[in-house]
Amino acid sequence: MSELNEIINEQLAGVIMAFAAVIVVMAIIQITQAVKLRKMRRRYEAMMAGSGVEDLESLLIDLKTQSDMLEEGQREHQALLEAAQGKIRGMKSKVAVKRYNAFGERGNDLSFSLAIVDDNRNGIVLTSLHNRENSYIYSKPVEGGESQYPLSPEEKEVIAQALQQI
Repeated sequence: MSELNEIINEQLAGVIMAFAAVIVVMAIIQITQAVKLRKMRRRYEAMMAGSGVEDLESLLIDLKTQSDMLEEGQREHQALLEAAQGKIRGMKSKVAVKRYNAFGERGNDLSFSLAIVDDNRNGIVLTSLHNRENSYIYSKPVEGGESQYPLSPEEKEVIAQALQQI
């Protein structure tokens, strides 16, 4: 037993130094972790400040709810935009006019042809023929860029001009 005491006494200084080194390392780790925790706590408090929410879980649930509401609103807006685009395509927005002297008499170009069509090449062509005694107005439907009624060269020209518009 005395030999065991002698061995322990000889090694006691080394064991104490080893334990002291372990304690110093553990203290450094604890300080480092405390600094990291403090930084994380500050960031968390800054994130939660002014949100009116007590914990992160509630905040995330609120954000998810808001995100879902925004997505639903976006879907509704997309449907409205598509409906508006469909209506715009059907609007008669392409217009062309040609004035001319229909009867070759002396005078001004008082006769005209007016084409009003949409993006689907549907619409109407109006023609007014004017001379000294009379004035005639004709209306012809246009479907797919053509009419079921015979078209004059001027009417064909104004339909082509209207269809060339962007």
